[in-house]
Amino acid sequence: MNMKKILYSILIASSMLTMNSCINDLNTLPLNETDKTADQAYDGTLLSYEKGLAYIYGSFSLVSQNDPGSSDIAVPDAGQSDLMRQYMILNEASADALKCIWGDSYMTGIQFNTWTAADNEAIIAVYTRCMVSVTRANEFLVKTDGVSVEGVSQLRAEARCLRAFAYYLLLDLYGNPPFATEENIGGEAPSQIGRPALFDWVESELKALLASDSDLPARGQVAYPRVSKGVAQALLARLYLNAEVYTGTARWEDAKNAAKATIDMGYSLCSNYEELFLQDNGENANSLNELIFAIAYDRDRTQSWGGTTHLVSGAMYDAASQAVAAELGMPEGSLVNRERWNGYHVSAEYVENNFELQGVDWKRKDIGYDRATSDRRAFLYNVGHTKEFDKASTQSGWVCWKYTSRDSKGNLYSSDDYSKFSSADSPVIRLAEMYMIYAEAQARLDGGITTDATAMNYVKELRTRAGLDMPSSINLDFILKERACEFMWEGQRRTDLIRYGYYTAMSFPWPYKGNIPDGKVALENWRSVYPIIQTEINENPNLVQNPGY
Repeated sequence: MNMKKILYSILIASSMLTMNSCINDLNTLPLNETDKTADQAYDGTLLSYEKGLAYIYGSFSLVSQNDPGSSDIAVPDAGQSDLMRQYMILNEASADALKCIWGDSYMTGIQFNTWTAADNEAIIAVYTRCMVSVTRANEFLVKTDGVSVEGVSQLRAEARCLRAFAYYLLLDLYGNPPFATEENIGGEAPSQIGRPALFDWVESELKALLASDSDLPARGQVAYPRVSKGVAQALLARLYLNAEVYTGTARWEDAKNAAKATIDMGYSLCSNYEELFLQDNGENANSLNELIFAIAYDRDRTQSWGGTTHLVSGAMYDAASQAVAAELGMPEGSLVNRERWNGYHVSAEYVENNFELQGVDWKRKDIGYDRATSDRRAFLYNVGHTKEFDKASTQSGWVCWKYTSRDSKGNLYSSDDYSKFSSADSPVIRLAEMYMIYAEAQARLDGGITTDATAMNYVKELRTRAGLDMPSSINLDFILKERACEFMWEGQRRTDLIRYGYYTAMSFPWPYKGNIPDGKVALENWRSVYPIIQTEINENPNLVQNPGY
């Protein structure tokens, strides 16, 4: 049994370990009388502490301790309470990369940039899941403090790394969330420390985890999907890339150096871009070479209507799925998606502004363009669609099949023998991102355009994998377009546009930005961060709402 399956087994076994808490007071209570508290569950063995750590890992992928149709947080639809699903929605649908025709109020609020501080499921889910992760990590650190069992010190380091990741998400999305560490458990309700101070804390925590005396394992010393110093180093690079947004002070040199330090840890690009998103991406050695950090999903053991299930199922419909299967040479009548919800779309503007496609014709009868001569990162279909995205039409703009029900061996997980859930792990940080961080940081250090040999070579590797030629120099807008293609639907677009100053600018429109059909409108600057959820503001007198809400 590989480490991913071991972790799944621990996750299931850890359902006996209940450390649920009120975010405000951080006290821990069982959900029901049959659950064990942390004091009861830890029996002094390493396995019991591993179960506690798995409970923290599980907060990033599971929606409850029961089944995928039940949510343990205050979001009515369990699938819409999944952290990675709603993290992707907050970062992609609020910008130009993803549009949706579903009438769900949370989705319309996000994609039309009209959300408020009250009752948006996506905002509630990501905020609450992140705070639960922090709380579970804090509780774990308290319960393992001073424990001399061999191996526990490494588990504590992993818990700290996961907590730093949760705080990074809160920093990026919510700006100034409540801040608490293990020292606050049982004390008064947490207060805010401000975005720059939270940045400083995440930075210091990651640097401590990277120190030579840290117990966080080096890359390769712990099996996937557990965190290592590679994750801490890569997260530090991402933190520095956006430092000017978070603190007002740019850290380009630090971003470049942190990215290079990650690259030098021995990761390598997956030779086939598509394999990074297939059903066995967490077992396939080729994709594992590139994945630095991913959230694991499994259709048998960690089922979720969120995760990558919504990406596999959300965009396609029968005719599109069959056409893509035919394009891939599959038997007649094959479908590349187990379910086809037909909701997620990509605007023609996003495709035209970023992807280098050949032979695009909205009247073609295959998939709408010549895939063999186009950017290999494009997984698109438009046949029978209107070019202009219509928020009420199931056949407008493009649909995306970056995530499907296939694996790297050609198996199609679409028969009745398989669950409807996806087993594809959700990529969070890849080596390709470190290449792009290095290139962007170098370009910014060079005044907006660079011919630096190292930066150029990193981008060339990605362009070569995509089947594209390399220009003689690269500028910031070129890099942004590369990121739009390389990381589409991976949860980075909003952050990128904010860093570039484009997110709220009238000069950077997209369909239905600000609920205007042509998107030629300036958003309020305060929409660059989401609100602290209103129930938190109401219940914790120490908190102040973000400006604008």
